[in-house]
Amino acid sequence: MARGDETAFAALYDRLSGPLYSFAVKILGNTTDADDALQEACVQIWRRAASYDADKSSVFSWAVLITRSKVIDHLRAKGRKQKLVDDILESSEAVGVSTASATESASDIVGRSDEALKVQAILAQLPAEQRQAIELAFFADLTHHDVAQKLGEPLGTIKARIRRGLLKVRDALHRSPTV
Repeated sequence: MARGDETAFAALYDRLSGPLYSFAVKILGNTTDADDALQEACVQIWRRAASYDADKSSVFSWAVLITRSKVIDHLRAKGRKQKLVDDILESSEAVGVSTASATESASDIVGRSDEALKVQAILAQLPAEQRQAIELAFFADLTHHDVAQKLGEPLGTIKARIRRGLLKVRDALHRSPTV
């Protein structure tokens, strides 16, 4: 496999995909996310096959560590998405939007749609590099590391862009009139 033998990779996949998938489902609690994490792990296993060292671990342990890393990336991405939603809702409540009723009415749905349009409008006003980093991190479910790699920028630069952009979104939401 380290020499690019696809047959060897297929044999390894056949042997390990079941246990790795079960591991991912158990941690993520979601088959769709587990599918994605396993696919990402397999791509990384294929790419890093030449770096595998049998003296350090078994193939299974090495594959589990790579899968674990991808599962953690998915958990972090979920957490970032939820934090963004919570921050936006918190900001909206600060400017007078009420979430008093647990029952969703038509006005609640319209209010959320208006909020989403506001956020989209605010994102559109951000500098392109901040908007792009935020969209990749929160809407494409990429980790900061993945965003940095995709954009060819240092990790610290990406983190700073995302933070500055989110602060601008928050500030703009605080200044905007109530929904």
